[in-house]
Amino acid sequence: MTQSSITSRGLMLALSSPSGAGKTTISSAILKAASNIVMSISVTTRSPRPGEEHGKDYYFVTKNEFHTMVEANDLLEHAHVFDNYYGTPRAHVEKELRAGRIVLFDIDWQGTQQLKSNAGDDVVSIFILPPSLEELEKRLKTRGQDSDEVVQNRMSKAMAEMSHWPEYDYVIVNRKIDQSIAQTMAILTAESLRRSRQKGLEAFVESMHRAV
Repeated sequence: MTQSSITSRGLMLALSSPSGAGKTTISSAILKAASNIVMSISVTTRSPRPGEEHGKDYYFVTKNEFHTMVEANDLLEHAHVFDNYYGTPRAHVEKELRAGRIVLFDIDWQGTQQLKSNAGDDVVSIFILPPSLEELEKRLKTRGQDSDEVVQNRMSKAMAEMSHWPEYDYVIVNRKIDQSIAQTMAILTAESLRRSRQKGLEAFVESMHRAV
């Protein structure tokens, strides 16, 4: 038996942070850096926006179809947001995990809790913290997407979000974005090498014993 007989089960990466802390930038960077990292595709009851494709951006379903999925335990996590429902289809994620891929979730602490409850050891969670509240506010203002009122609302919400950092497996303080991206990739490398995720490892080692 050769080392190529060892296959790796994928994992779910739950990446969370307050708005402006760098989660989106880190997500984009790691998706480009590794071909085995894919973005989770959610199911939603909202209507498609211009340019969005079913099965690529979202799985678009009716509210009745969504509730049927919830009742059948077909969703790993789900939420009700502004009169629409969103969730993560279990079957799609399981298919990616069996193929050895890392499924990336850009998700809040509540979604992360649901994932951990439903998927256990398949989930690796990372919380991204800003280096300071002053720097977080500066980043929100610098990107120029929001009014001062919206920025202040985001800052108020950030304090509540950051209180959940102890619930995560890893915490990265995003002082320098390149360093934070490298730290995220290092976590993924280490987690992919966990003994429990390497299928065929026991048989591989036993084959070496038999060869002696």
